Amino acid sequence: MIEHSVHVQCGECPIRHRAVCARCDTDELSRLEQIKYYRSFQAGQTIIWSGDRMEFVGSVVSGIASLTQTMEDGRRQMVGLLLPSDFVGRPGRPTAAFDVTATTDLVMCCFRKKPFEELMSTTPHVAQRLLEMTLDELDAAREWMLLLGRKTAREKIASLISIIARRDAALHHRRASGALSVDLPLTREEMADYLGLTLETVSRQISALKRDGVISLEGNRHVTVPDIDRLLEEAGDDNDGGMLV
Repeated sequence: MIEHSVHVQCGECPIRHRAVCARCDTDELSRLEQIKYYRSFQAGQTIIWSGDRMEFVGSVVSGIASLTQTMEDGRRQMVGLLLPSDFVGRPGRPTAAFDVTATTDLVMCCFRKKPFEELMSTTPHVAQRLLEMTLDELDAAREWMLLLGRKTAREKIASLISIIARRDAALHHRRASGALSVDLPLTREEMADYLGLTLETVSRQISALKRDGVISLEGNRHVTVPDIDRLLEEAGDDNDGGMLV
């Protein structure tokens, strides 16, 4: 882990419009500036272990992290992804509920936990935005239950690609329609783990989506979606799909 010496002003932050500080006014941003710092993590590096004491909370600025639960017999299950602007940590909860691991190289904007909790009690805009993000996360978790329980393998792959592509478009202020391009943050093995599929099934379904013109691939990770509406149809959603948060 590397703590950055560079201090980016909140007004210039690339996730400013979607992060926990999205509703803050100038005075509130100034208070956040006083308690924030940046950390970077390499791909594969653990950010926090489940059960560890959380000394900070924060937002993903760039990169992707995974949430993983380890069972008593040692089996591990990926239970979520953290994309840019997603919040890490829970104010009021002393320890981490999941292992958080950098899937790609990752930068976080961190806040010292106790000062952040104190700020929440006196800054309604921060508390309101965090509540909105928490409810969005709950909606996404419910949609993911539907995906894992009822969708076909093809629909699962299409759903995951559409979630990542539309979030990337929203972060960069691009219209989530027409053609979109994105680098997948997960290997096919990680996709299989996350979606409850075998590696062979993931590879077969990606190849089928490519063959049918739903996506195009450059290498193993760079995906172009010529028509997002068609991808959403393949995912069993429409352009108001509920899994985008």
